Amino acid sequence: MLTTNTTKYKLSEGKAVYGLLNAVPSPWLVEMIGYAGYDFVILDTEHLSTNPETIEHMIRAAECAGITPLVRVPGPDVGAIAHALDSGAQGIVVPRVRNADEAGAAVSMARYAPEGTRGITGGRTTGFGTIPLARYLEEANREVLVVLMIEDAEGLRNCEEIAVVPGVDWLLEGAVDLSQSLGVSGDPFHSSVQEAIAGLADSCRKADRHFCALPRNADQLANWRAWGAQAFLLGEDRSLLFKQLKAHLNTSKA
Repeated sequence: MLTTNTTKYKLSEGKAVYGLLNAVPSPWLVEMIGYAGYDFVILDTEHLSTNPETIEHMIRAAECAGITPLVRVPGPDVGAIAHALDSGAQGIVVPRVRNADEAGAAVSMARYAPEGTRGITGGRTTGFGTIPLARYLEEANREVLVVLMIEDAEGLRNCEEIAVVPGVDWLLEGAVDLSQSLGVSGDPFHSSVQEAIAGLADSCRKADRHFCALPRNADQLANWRAWGAQAFLLGEDRSLLFKQLKAHLNTSKA
């Protein structure tokens, strides 16, 4: 059932929020991330073939553990966005947004009228009718986060126009894909990539939008804090699990 988006309200109170990208499709793991104290989790359906029923159970696990569930959809597709939100996601993450028209389309798919064109259905989001429909529509428009990813040179060129589209909440960088588009494939630390990300963040500041930083080391985390970022995506669970498993084994062998 629709509830208060605690991540959104922490930000509105000036607090920092921290999240993880979930690449291991398991409700159990999502629940563990929540109990570990993260504020939000991004459930990835862009690169993973997670079935819809599993995504719904992962969202339930997030609700159980008090963590905000966002879903990264494969793209600005009305069916994918509708299914994620109707399953109970408290926000969507849309990859490869390149211009203001695509940004506006994503917002429209995620909001009910008069702010958008999202289709109305009952089910678990309304508590199977527990929340009166008129109240639910108003609250859903207020609680759902719309996060757009900028991942190529075209998106960078248009980032100021994207950031000011009404209904956009955050912009999120995709440094690895940006490196491909900028001709330095596989090098997210390249100066051209880092300069582009800094420009993207500045566009968010000008538009009074949140920039979600994705620090890849301690220095970047410190720099983004000094810049004034409040939202931080701290990597993905798959990578963290592998590193910890490998370190545990190596320690045991030493």
